[in-house]
Amino acid sequence: MAAMTADPWSAAYLVPAFAMWALMMVAMMLPSALPMILLHARVARQGGRAALPPSTVAFALAYLLLWSGFALLAALAQAALVAGGAVSAMGLSLNSPLLAAGVLLLAAMYQVSAVKRACLDKCRSPLAFVSRGFRPEWRAALRLGLAHGLYCIGCCWALMGLLFLGGVMNLAWIAALGAVVIAEKYGPPWTARALTSLLVVGAAALLVAGARF
Repeated sequence: MAAMTADPWSAAYLVPAFAMWALMMVAMMLPSALPMILLHARVARQGGRAALPPSTVAFALAYLLLWSGFALLAALAQAALVAGGAVSAMGLSLNSPLLAAGVLLLAAMYQVSAVKRACLDKCRSPLAFVSRGFRPEWRAALRLGLAHGLYCIGCCWALMGLLFLGGVMNLAWIAALGAVVIAEKYGPPWTARALTSLLVVGAAALLVAGARF
């Protein structure tokens, strides 16, 4: 909390901000990636390999590495938003209902894009993804983990922007978005459509609220 009072472009601010985002990304995204990681380990153990095959470790580390890169970009975006006054320095939530509505509309539009659908399809089919790309060598597992990380970021980056609506340090909001990610990946197909509808309704409500002030 003390670091949040520093200059947003200083190392004293950016380093803790990056650490915070990295921990959040691990906490939010690792549970949704666990079925893919466990499936990779199960396939890799065939033939009497170790209980935790090195290739699976490489797969998981590559996945986390990409989300750490996303955390760095998110920390920089946070610094820019705080410096510009769009986000409160302490609560790390958007100050304007109209800006919050814009974030919701952006997420809703991305929900119905071809890129989102393609990435979500990859994330929703662990067996097909692993069976097509599995190789026992750790280098191949590293490439597969990077590919899965890219698909996962492509699927969820807009939802991560919603953290600025409820507050980046709001643990209940973080948990709720993490649950949404898991539901969208492994829930029934209509889950993604329902989420899009909720985003549009939320944006409309914020636009009405913003027009009153």
